[in-house]
Amino acid sequence: MNKFKVLLLGILLGTLFIACGKEGAQKEVIRVGTSGGYYPFTYTENDELKGFDIDVWNEIGKRTGKDIEFKQAKFSGLFGMLDIGKIDTVSNQITITDKRLEKYNFSIPYVYSGAQFFVAKGNPKGIKGIEDLVGRRVATEVGTNFEEIVRGLSKKMEFETVVYNSGSLVKDVELGRVDTFMMDKVSIVELIKKNNLQIELLDKPVKYIANAFPFVKKEKNQKIMNEVNEALNKMRKDGTLIKISNKYFGIDITSN
Repeated sequence: MNKFKVLLLGILLGTLFIACGKEGAQKEVIRVGTSGGYYPFTYTENDELKGFDIDVWNEIGKRTGKDIEFKQAKFSGLFGMLDIGKIDTVSNQITITDKRLEKYNFSIPYVYSGAQFFVAKGNPKGIKGIEDLVGRRVATEVGTNFEEIVRGLSKKMEFETVVYNSGSLVKDVELGRVDTFMMDKVSIVELIKKNNLQIELLDKPVKYIANAFPFVKKEKNQKIMNEVNEALNKMRKDGTLIKISNKYFGIDITSN
């Protein structure tokens, strides 16, 4: 084989490898941790992950050109997964708190809500406001910002804090085993409507909160977060965030 043929063969093979490389190149992936058990933000229906947060992330994926890989786990384990690098962020209506800001960077907020107490329907225990919680049994879910708020209140008001991992929290309020519990107002109001829960709001929110996506403070994560922020800003500007909000809540929960 003469030199010309060798050179031509080399060019053809090089072009083939480049073409295959481009066609076979995989998109970058953002790994998003979620519980799949926080209706209507993240839930499973017919073995398919659905919800407000899921729709938001699928739209972020389209706008950033990245694949979104959801990894499900119990809420109490999500931040552990984040810390050891099994996921890039958490999407489970995570509230920005001073304590979390010490450890994580947060995207711009995508949801605004309130930390709200709920009691059994008809309020049989006669709790009119947080001033009536002294000596009561107050429930909350482990690892949430609501646990942090409840524990802070208990130091001032001397009530018993009952911490649940998941499951029977609402049922125990309905049955009177605990007197009240704190959860996100928007989420629980939707659950009341969907499942005819025998609970009701207690007074007004104790604290107004902003939800965002946490990232471990590393340079590579900062790049991802910047791209997420850009996508969220565009989604807010063109009305996409409000559209997704209306789909699940019938109201805009994305504006302060």
